[in-house]
Amino acid sequence: MARTTIHLLRHGEVENPDRILYGRLPGYVLSERGHAMARLVAESLLDAKADITHVISSPLERAQQTAAPLAQGLGVAVEIDDRLIEAGNELEGRPVAGGGWRALVTPSSARHLYNPFRPSWGEAFTQQRDRMTAAIAAAREAAEGHEAVLVSHQSPIWAVRRALQNKPLWHDPRARECSLASVTSLTFDGTTLVAHSYSEPAAALLPGASAVAGA
Repeated sequence: MARTTIHLLRHGEVENPDRILYGRLPGYVLSERGHAMARLVAESLLDAKADITHVISSPLERAQQTAAPLAQGLGVAVEIDDRLIEAGNELEGRPVAGGGWRALVTPSSARHLYNPFRPSWGEAFTQQRDRMTAAIAAAREAAEGHEAVLVSHQSPIWAVRRALQNKPLWHDPRARECSLASVTSLTFDGTTLVAHSYSEPAAALLPGASAVAGA
């Protein structure tokens, strides 16, 4: 059976001076550091001579910008797959400055915060898993015997990774191993997952211990 590797790349840092939970909102693009992260990831994959035949991105600007340096280095076009989009969130557009998620706990938002297992404030983890699984399967078929990079977002990447590891989908978001510009690599023999790994090619550029709003 053909061995195929799918790399799930989270986008780089976003320009967000007002600390908004931006979710799927348009207009949120990479910061200067985010562009540098994208270049570092591209250099890492190109230096490793990864056999990448497809670069596929979420439709959101920050993901497409993260994909661009790699696609340019490979001489391929960035493909768009809507299934790679950020998780839907009922609280997007609200400021999280200072208190992080605690800042979202207001009387008007309380009705969305009753069930962390689904989660009740947005797209179900099962829906994120299903669409990501479908996107990975399509990329695996397109790049059979080679490698593909899928640029997505923290929550969908983490949901499908937990599913592939046969772990419960509900989790503490603070415990996700999916930092900015990180790469989660899935290796398949045919359709069977045989290995997975995680790396942070842009670790030197990560913000200190501060959380970045959005995902």
